Amino acid sequence: MGVLSVAQLNVLAVAVKSRWICRTKKKKKKTMADRRTFNVVILGVGFLLIFTAFTTCGNIEQTVVKSLENGTFTGSGYHSLGIIYGVFSFSNLLAPTVVTIVGPKIAMFLSGLLYSGYIGVFISPSAWSFYLTSVLIGIAAAMLWTAQGHFLVENSEASTINRNTGMFWALLQCSMLFGNLYIYFDWNGRTVIPDSRRRNIFLSLLVTSILGTLSFLVLKKRHREEEMLSEEEGQSLLSPRMMYKHRAKTAMQDVKLELQTILQLVKTKTILLLAPCMAYSGLELSFYSGVYGTCIGATTQFGEEAKGLIGISGILVGIGEIVGGGLFGLLCKNNRFRRTSVVFLGMVVHFVAFYLIFLSIPDDAPVVFKTTTQKTSYLSPSVSIALLCSFLLGLGDSCFNTQLYSILGRVYAEQSTPAFAIFKFIQSVFAAVAFFYSGYLALMWQLLPMVILGFTGTLCFFVVERIQIVSVDFQEF
Repeated sequence: MGVLSVAQLNVLAVAVKSRWICRTKKKKKKTMADRRTFNVVILGVGFLLIFTAFTTCGNIEQTVVKSLENGTFTGSGYHSLGIIYGVFSFSNLLAPTVVTIVGPKIAMFLSGLLYSGYIGVFISPSAWSFYLTSVLIGIAAAMLWTAQGHFLVENSEASTINRNTGMFWALLQCSMLFGNLYIYFDWNGRTVIPDSRRRNIFLSLLVTSILGTLSFLVLKKRHREEEMLSEEEGQSLLSPRMMYKHRAKTAMQDVKLELQTILQLVKTKTILLLAPCMAYSGLELSFYSGVYGTCIGATTQFGEEAKGLIGISGILVGIGEIVGGGLFGLLCKNNRFRRTSVVFLGMVVHFVAFYLIFLSIPDDAPVVFKTTTQKTSYLSPSVSIALLCSFLLGLGDSCFNTQLYSILGRVYAEQSTPAFAIFKFIQSVFAAVAFFYSGYLALMWQLLPMVILGFTGTLCFFVVERIQIVSVDFQEF
């Protein structure tokens, strides 16, 4: 008695082994979930740091260029941003191939280095390096965003994709706050930005961008990805280049299929109707991200506050984006709030902002170079009205962008990647065009095309939404 038989020992051993395996699986599953969450957080922090540097740079660069004491520099901040968006729009077609070959982690790291190089140019600016890095950062932006989407999906499941996307975008939107806050404290009370101040600012932004780039090296590979890589490496010991050739071949096939799909979608009624709305999002993107801050900084009546207000304006644009993204995300879960209601609100908000800007900002604000504004506005420029318009621009932008993503995801659920590629292409092309004419057209002539295209785009969005409602009702019938 008290001694276990061999059969009982075997049963006990099997039970212990089963329990150990079960615990090991749970522990492994928890480790993988923790690793994915870690990756998403690091991804968001990396983008937060890089775009804290880049969005701040975009907001102030035309003002910085105007303040340069180097008389031989002939570059334009507007032209630089136009080049970036123009190159970005076409680079999107090839970026998936590069990301597939080198992997999203390396692609994001290399892109971050190019972003840092662009910011570093402002420490000791020259026209050739300024425009060269503008081209390179356009390519880098396409790789960075393609890799970001790929990496975010890789580290998410159906149950976590919404949470992970929300975490990432919350961190990203905060990038408009910190750099602009620094600009406000550093520039407030200054009418001219001396070279020493410029160097200090861009050294700080460069360090921020480099830290964001280095954070991508901390990203961990998934367990399944490590197994696949070890298998690939084992199969290609005799010819190490075969693995990359295979990846390149697969990527090219995918690109060809995607281009065919894009060409098919471009001809569809939905895309053609949404094109004006997409184009409008590009025009207003260029206005709030590069032109409006320059207008505030050039307004004579703001006096010594003008340069510092550029930073506060950028912060309020970011707050508008954050409020709009969060608010409309919640509202659209309620069926009573249709996409058309949000887009209509966005149009009204933007038109109010455009009207107030037209009345209170001098017409020559976007185009003056070495001096501040010489013309007078219809109303005396008001700091409170100017900053209210900054918030409204960000809020309205979130209205249009969230609903464009929403309707494209709904209509093209099975073809979302090419549909979003078309959206980014049209948006980027029109943003590039707008940046190129921003340095030559008076404020009124920059606001007018946005009003026309905004109204047309909103009407076309209504038509698309109506078609979708009728289509759903017909299917249910």
